[in-house]
Amino acid sequence: MMTSSTLISNLTQEWEESLLKWHLNFLSIPAAVITLATLLADPVLLTCIFLSRGLRQETRYLLMANTLTADMLFLVLNLAMVINNATRAQMSWLVCELITAVTVTTYSCAILTVTLMVVDTYAAVRWPLRYHDLLPPARTHRILLGVWVLAALYPLSLVVMMEVERENSHERVAVCLVLISLGFIQVKNIGGIHIYFFVTAVICAVLIFVCYVRLYMVTRTQGIWRSRFSRARVTLLAHGVLLLLYFAPGFVFILELYLFWRKDISQDLRVWISTVNMCLFMLLPRAFAPYLYGLRYREISDTLMQRLHQHRRLSQTTVS
Repeated sequence: MMTSSTLISNLTQEWEESLLKWHLNFLSIPAAVITLATLLADPVLLTCIFLSRGLRQETRYLLMANTLTADMLFLVLNLAMVINNATRAQMSWLVCELITAVTVTTYSCAILTVTLMVVDTYAAVRWPLRYHDLLPPARTHRILLGVWVLAALYPLSLVVMMEVERENSHERVAVCLVLISLGFIQVKNIGGIHIYFFVTAVICAVLIFVCYVRLYMVTRTQGIWRSRFSRARVTLLAHGVLLLLYFAPGFVFILELYLFWRKDISQDLRVWISTVNMCLFMLLPRAFAPYLYGLRYREISDTLMQRLHQHRRLSQTTVS
């Protein structure tokens, strides 16, 4: 029976060999480009929200700000892992486990928050007169804090469990991946990780579907759906595409966990699926989110343009 250290070493070595064999490290280039482009857009929207008293008092903008914050943290950690794996730099297994836990936390927090954004939209349409009493800013802050705690609870408990049971606390690895970390934990916790991710994803997806169906039923008599290119249809399409982009990589990751220990599955296939999902699929929703969620809101667009004009006038005054 192999020890934990030997098993981890073998897993990371085989993974590294497949990455080099298929030259998959080159996928770090589009991953870096998409990440940097997104990290330029997200802070702009967050600045518009937090510097505007009106925007930061509204629940939908607080939820969007929380999604963008979780996305930015996820992108930074994901890019750090991609660069580490591409350069084959040695990393402590404990540090890798902590990065894995925080990465899972940020991804889960983003999924939970975009689900709450749909629920918030439904509540605003369904109970317009009571909406502000149901979700004042203070209550929204507490809900968001609860979302972060809920998202962090399970991954951090897994890290604590693995540290208690681990023999060697100084082992180092050349490949740090969420899949390898969680795949290895599955040896000790068969089924638990699958249940956590799958049940969470299904509950969120069903809740979003029910809210959108109810929204259509409530608003179908108001005439906003009659035009083929009405704002309601375009908004629903944009949000539907973005939600699909958020959830699809999560279901792909669940598939990766299922295939991780299957002996009848090629190692190269596992590496291909994981690398493409990590370097492309998981980044696409975060790249589109600032534009589909942020700039489509007139209030944010107006605030952004207003601040750009103020900055331009200030620059002209300084030059004069």
